[in-house]
Amino acid sequence: MAIDDLLDEHEQGERVRSWLRNNGAGLIGGVVVGLGLIYGWQWWQTQQHSAAADAGRRYDAVVKGVEAGKLDDASKAMQELTASKSAGIYVDLAALDLAKAQVDAGKNDEAIKTLRGIHADGPLKQVVDQRLAKLLIESNQAADAAKLLADRQDGISLEIRGDAAQAQGKRDDARDLYAKALAQVAVGAPQRALLEVKLTDAGGTVPEPAEQI
Repeated sequence: MAIDDLLDEHEQGERVRSWLRNNGAGLIGGVVVGLGLIYGWQWWQTQQHSAAADAGRRYDAVVKGVEAGKLDDASKAMQELTASKSAGIYVDLAALDLAKAQVDAGKNDEAIKTLRGIHADGPLKQVVDQRLAKLLIESNQAADAAKLLADRQDGISLEIRGDAAQAQGKRDDARDLYAKALAQVAVGAPQRALLEVKLTDAGGTVPEPAEQI
């Protein structure tokens, strides 16, 4: 091998060593960070799966308590489920099941507390609020029910608002709300007959099908 070639190789080696001296720490740090991210992500996924499995078990405990009629046990499991960081939708579904069982057992106050503890969003929130409003009316808290659904304009909410107004002796308001609710119910729908009775009782007149909006 020629002297010039040896010098070139030596020079290249020095350049490599120099670069490593100047950038080695950053290179090693980048590798460490990369490995840390990989292992951190894997750890996070493991934790999430574990938390979700735990939430599922607690949800099952609530359901089993409800099915067995052991509402105290179900309520305790519900509290534990609510405290879980990854309970998600499990909390809302379990609370709805528990509230229904509490109503069936005549424990309206407990059911109201359970429903008030649900922090749902979107369509589920509407369902929860409607159930809560009905229960409030049954528990002589019609004003709270009316306030809860004050801005809701769907047919079911309008009917419940009518029930709340009727319970408060606000017959004119009830009549208007029932009429608006009826306008959203198709002719022949199962719930229409009862709504027509409510409208009539409030002093309203059931319109002919052609008059429906």
